[in-house]
Amino acid sequence: MLDIKLIKENPEAVKAGLRAKEVDCDAAVDRILELDAQRRALITDTENKKSQQNKVSKQIPALKKAGEDVAPIFAQMSELKNAIAADAEKLDEVEKEYRTLMMSLPNLPDPDLKPGGKENNEPLRYFGEPHKFDFEPKHHVDLCTSLGLIDYERGTKLAGSGNWMYTGMGARLEWALLNYFIDAHISDGYEFILPPHMLEYQCGETAGQFPKFADEVYKIANPTDDRVHYMLPTAEAALASIYRDEILTEADLPKKFFAYTPCFRREAGSHRADERGMVRGHQFNKVEMFQFTRPEDSDAAFDELVAKAENLVKNLGFHFRTVKLAAGDCSASMARTYDIEIQIPSMNGYKEVSSVSNARDYQARRGNMRFRREATGKPELMHTLNGSGLATSRIFPAMVEQNQRADGSVVIPECLRKYMGGLEVIEKK
Repeated sequence: MLDIKLIKENPEAVKAGLRAKEVDCDAAVDRILELDAQRRALITDTENKKSQQNKVSKQIPALKKAGEDVAPIFAQMSELKNAIAADAEKLDEVEKEYRTLMMSLPNLPDPDLKPGGKENNEPLRYFGEPHKFDFEPKHHVDLCTSLGLIDYERGTKLAGSGNWMYTGMGARLEWALLNYFIDAHISDGYEFILPPHMLEYQCGETAGQFPKFADEVYKIANPTDDRVHYMLPTAEAALASIYRDEILTEADLPKKFFAYTPCFRREAGSHRADERGMVRGHQFNKVEMFQFTRPEDSDAAFDELVAKAENLVKNLGFHFRTVKLAAGDCSASMARTYDIEIQIPSMNGYKEVSSVSNARDYQARRGNMRFRREATGKPELMHTLNGSGLATSRIFPAMVEQNQRADGSVVIPECLRKYMGGLEVIEKK
């Protein structure tokens, strides 16, 4: 959520920043300013009426003692009571609309980002050389099927299109990837978290996914009450709320977490021929990194998360590039994002396997997450950052396709072999 103080002091700059994200919020910003003025006026008016009510109420005993008629006083008290109730009802309406609009505004992009959409994304650096074959390479679907790594047909039978089932060596290879990620984060001093997979609505709201993207998740009906639960689309939705409505000490920061979860998405990619298989599905596995920091430390934390994601991909032997996203290609809740993109040969281009983002104080303001500054004793909003470390649904097909041999076998990356019992190559049975 944006700072109302910033909106009031420089509404045109806020509008310009949101337009750089290709979002037209001019009318919403103007309406927020109107509602904020109404809200403050109603609060002041109510306080004045309550003060008058207390003043009149104190006169009653003296008037009664003097034998004077107090009926007019009681009539005045009744009018004030009704006016206060009317103000409270109006204030409730204004507060609801104000909060809805404030929660719907995206985060402002960092000023160094290019405006516009993905056409303005900027590749920053490349690692390694694109993979080349001296034979006709196979698509990962054909490789995974022939080697018995994934059963696409039965995965669809069990859960519908956009789902698959790991089998045999495929299940072990998927688990090896996850263990590789987990061990890397533990060695870097990050705390391992296994959060609930079913979350309450407020988690999505704090992360900035709701209300805008509330229809893109799998919601769960609760037969015992009317609370809204949903299956997490990413562990970020859980991790971002760990300290919701809490105040940490400055010494507590930074907090560095990572979590393994399956992720659940209603949207499962396109029907393009080059996206068949497991590039994007309704359920996939991911290890997510997350940090809570002081504002002055968040840029360094961002660089750290980018380097960690790059190293994970580098050690798997992939050629990749790191891309600085334009303002309009950053998600609604993020101020800046770098993507790590690898080549999946059958898809004829680069595909994102990790997004590292800095939300600044946007999520912390939505979730009221603060730390107490030692020098002043005053609470301040934390900064939050997240990064994929990594998702497997694109790493797996890229790994299979890039490491295939002419005979249809697949070489296992060296960093995964210790999790595969020392196996170096997966061959047809």
